[in-house]
Amino acid sequence: MSADPFVTHRNLLFTVAYELLGSAADAEDVLQESWLRWSRVDRAEVRDPRAYLVRIVTRQALNHLRTLSRRREDYVGEWLPEPVLTSPDVADDVELAESLSMATLTVLETLGPAERAVFVLREVFDVPYDEIADAVDKTPAAVRQIAHRAKQHVAARRPRVEVARAEQERVLERFLDAFNTGDLQGLMDVLAPDVVSVADSGGKVRGAARRPIVGAEKLVAYLAGSIRKYAVAYRAVPAWVNGGPGALVEVDGQLVGALSVTIDGGLVTRIYSVANPDKLARLGAEAALAR
Repeated sequence: MSADPFVTHRNLLFTVAYELLGSAADAEDVLQESWLRWSRVDRAEVRDPRAYLVRIVTRQALNHLRTLSRRREDYVGEWLPEPVLTSPDVADDVELAESLSMATLTVLETLGPAERAVFVLREVFDVPYDEIADAVDKTPAAVRQIAHRAKQHVAARRPRVEVARAEQERVLERFLDAFNTGDLQGLMDVLAPDVVSVADSGGKVRGAARRPIVGAEKLVAYLAGSIRKYAVAYRAVPAWVNGGPGALVEVDGQLVGALSVTIDGGLVTRIYSVANPDKLARLGAEAALAR
């Protein structure tokens, strides 16, 4: 007996939902709703189960996006996507890894729901225009125009950096060694002078910056002040986060944050730090992703 198409394509469907929503928790909710709808479908009338399921998931995700946009208007501090652990295999798929990166997902937040869906389905999953049109209730001609505008919008705002994995791992190791030992000069040496650090605590973590910190000197001074003020036993463990180099941060053995870093020219140019405890619950295992 062959597996149900929903089970066969579940990893793909989760990836579509996650990229549309920036939240693993909401993506799981969308999959649950999509499964209920799929369970009521006459399978004999479905010619292409994969395309049909992607359409269901996209429509459910669009419904969620409209609700999420209102929720995020009241969010305390900077909002970042919910981080996911990824396998090295995901990093090997350069296009998928780039689409999952914190940098890209943050840019996607600046698109409208329909634009985001069109961009993700076309650029990440190479869905034909006519199938996208069915999913977003637009004409194929309109979808082509939306895709063109969205692609230009993202390209203008997303940093495009191509760094070999060996260099990523080397720079990440330097950064984490300095971070874990409190080596402030070591941090200065591995941070780009104009590094940008964005933290998401949802207003639930004391001392967390609520606005981006720009510049290596300001960032190191902020970290030094936090270390002195709170005097906790912290440790950052390297991990692949959202398809790229990152770390899980522990205090007294408890997970308190996830870091994702952008590396260029042998230096850390951007740091995304998620400390909101509501966004850390799913970091116990790698996310099952596919395209």
